[in-house]
Amino acid sequence: MKVVPVELGERSYPVYIGGDIADLGGAAREFDLGEKVLVISTAPIASLYGRKVRDVLTSSGFQVSLARVPDGEKYKTLSWAAKLYEECAEDKLDRNSTILALGGGVIGDLAGFVASTYLRGINFIYLPTTLLAQVDASIGGKVGVDLPQGKNLVGSFYQPRLVYMDLKVLRTLPPAQIKEGLAEIIKYGVIEDKDLFLYLEQNLEKIETLSLDSLEYIITRCVQIKAAVVQEDEREKRGKRQVLNFGHTIGHAIESGTGYGRYSHGEAVAVGMIAAARIAKKMGFLPEDSLVRMENLVRRADLPSRVEGVNGGKLWDALYLDKKIKGGKLYFVLPRRIGEVFLTDKVPLTLVREAIRELGVEK
Repeated sequence: MKVVPVELGERSYPVYIGGDIADLGGAAREFDLGEKVLVISTAPIASLYGRKVRDVLTSSGFQVSLARVPDGEKYKTLSWAAKLYEECAEDKLDRNSTILALGGGVIGDLAGFVASTYLRGINFIYLPTTLLAQVDASIGGKVGVDLPQGKNLVGSFYQPRLVYMDLKVLRTLPPAQIKEGLAEIIKYGVIEDKDLFLYLEQNLEKIETLSLDSLEYIITRCVQIKAAVVQEDEREKRGKRQVLNFGHTIGHAIESGTGYGRYSHGEAVAVGMIAAARIAKKMGFLPEDSLVRMENLVRRADLPSRVEGVNGGKLWDALYLDKKIKGGKLYFVLPRRIGEVFLTDKVPLTLVREAIRELGVEK
């Protein structure tokens, strides 16, 4: 098992990679987490791992209850947060109690938001069960819910006490969810690590068959990259953390503009990365060969590089409700080469419109 520390002073925490759910109780007992734990999960994930997590924690002396949320981004809402607040109250959670997120990024965002706001903040731990959550969503402390107008418009920065990853749970995922995680892994290669990108090019099939050695390597590397960025710019005040949004400016707009139902987060980010890379190429920043490598890897991972059924008007509305808007300016993370990106608000709107048209967006 690998352990990657996220060094944030008094908010520091470890990320355990490659552990076993059976050992979760012992790991949790190393922290002052109180006696009561509310596990928040979806029905499908709870049916697979809910009882095991509850039994492991109970055998370690915790009092455990389980709350289920319907599966899907459309349930990451204030109304579902309110239902979970009521669950917290019914279970008599106090300031020393703990919420455990058992699931993917949606559950992590929602459960973390509830933990950050109930009684002005209680303990939060995360057991991510998707590849996307393990490489990205579980690290860094961004929690929140969606509004009808856009994704993650209500939220906070709230770090977990620990993150615990059992890589074997990924074997229960459908191929579509593995693809979703691959999109974020490709992102890390582009923004920070050309060797990781090359590893993906050379070992994609091994990763898709869920080789534990390959998974441990790529997940550990992604966590290390994100931890380093978060340590430098925890609350996105210096611009450094915004490099993690590569592909997300247009990606989030695609998700929002289609009601979070047509494209998954990973698929939308994949399209957004291609759009950002094409913009960088048109502006003279990105060499042709780097763009070709990115497009080829996205396609080999069976991720989309175009969209269908996306209304241009709705996409533009979503773009300008994005959290990355500052002073009315739209910010993009653009690649200079594989392994290096930069943040800019100097992208001409004509290029943005051209790139969006090339994606297949309807007028």
